[in-house]
Amino acid sequence: MDHREKFMKTMLFKDANCVPFHEISLWKQTRKRWENEGMPKGVANSGFLEGNEYFGFEPKEYIKIDSNMPIPLLEEITISEDERTKVYTDTRGVTRKTLKTDSSEGTLPGMDQFISFPVRDRVQFMKWRNYYEADTDKRYPVNWDAQVAKWANRDYPVCLLGNGQFGFYSMLRSWMGTEELSYIFYDDPKLVQEMLDFLCDYFIALTTKALEEVNIDYFNFFEDMSYKNGPLLSPDMFKKFFLPCYKKVIAHLRKYGVELIIVDTDGNPMQLLPMLIDVGVNGLWPVEVAAGIDPIDIRNEFGNDLALMGGIDKRILAKGKDDIRNELHRILDFMLPKGGYIPTVDHSVPPDVSYENFLYYLEIKKNAIEGKPY
Repeated sequence: MDHREKFMKTMLFKDANCVPFHEISLWKQTRKRWENEGMPKGVANSGFLEGNEYFGFEPKEYIKIDSNMPIPLLEEITISEDERTKVYTDTRGVTRKTLKTDSSEGTLPGMDQFISFPVRDRVQFMKWRNYYEADTDKRYPVNWDAQVAKWANRDYPVCLLGNGQFGFYSMLRSWMGTEELSYIFYDDPKLVQEMLDFLCDYFIALTTKALEEVNIDYFNFFEDMSYKNGPLLSPDMFKKFFLPCYKKVIAHLRKYGVELIIVDTDGNPMQLLPMLIDVGVNGLWPVEVAAGIDPIDIRNEFGNDLALMGGIDKRILAKGKDDIRNELHRILDFMLPKGGYIPTVDHSVPPDVSYENFLYYLEIKKNAIEGKPY
């Protein structure tokens, strides 16, 4: 059985005995720590661990189309800076304040402060939408034909788009910011509908070429529309504005044989899951335990309607080996026999996790999915 068959049989609940060995990503500060603790330099430079050969993770690939960025990109403009911080407008039109890079340690930990976004009203949207034409010549890789030929003979799963590439809530948030978007649902619902209609048409026009030319295994909606206490918008708002878009796009994907539709959101999306399942979503990740959700609870509530990836509390990896082993037993003893589950950490591995602990976690997990004592 090759990597592609293992992935699809697991995620479609067709075989509980062929779980792929996958992982997500790590912070840059974590990479720096691990290199100081014995990990060879260069094996995790990108921060993403998916398909990392050094750790033995099984391959998968994303069809990377420039779907979520303005074309042409805007010119970056520095507004102010001092020794520690910089305020600038980035190439996507977002004005932000960021911590500067510490050359000895890599990027400093922390998140940017977002100051303003390119869209606040209909006038700005009508200008901004011109940066999002579904021009495949501009948005597809220059070596597209070679990649299509490569994917025709692959033995690993391929995802249409990938992390951070496209989602309805996430696109609106990248244009307006969370705060302004939260208000606009009430202040100008017609504008919200207009933007979402545009995004539906844009997605379908942009992805049809890929769907016609590549046998795609799954699609990943990147949304990040939840936080620890629930969704960032009410279920009623989600049903009114977003479900019609999901129905339209999922029908488009199903037309071309895409069986697995995953939603990627941090936080706690539990209130939205019944609606998502009803319109055809059948996968969820990264199942962020820190937000108060648990893969066991999700499986008990939704059964085989929802395959899961993630669900291993990253905070446990910073504790002792007994804590790591006990948590893996708690999750894996229940989840693996039922199928439809690929265990990974529930977000990027933070820098308080030692390299030794991470390797121990991988050893336990690998033994579990291979049916060995752990």
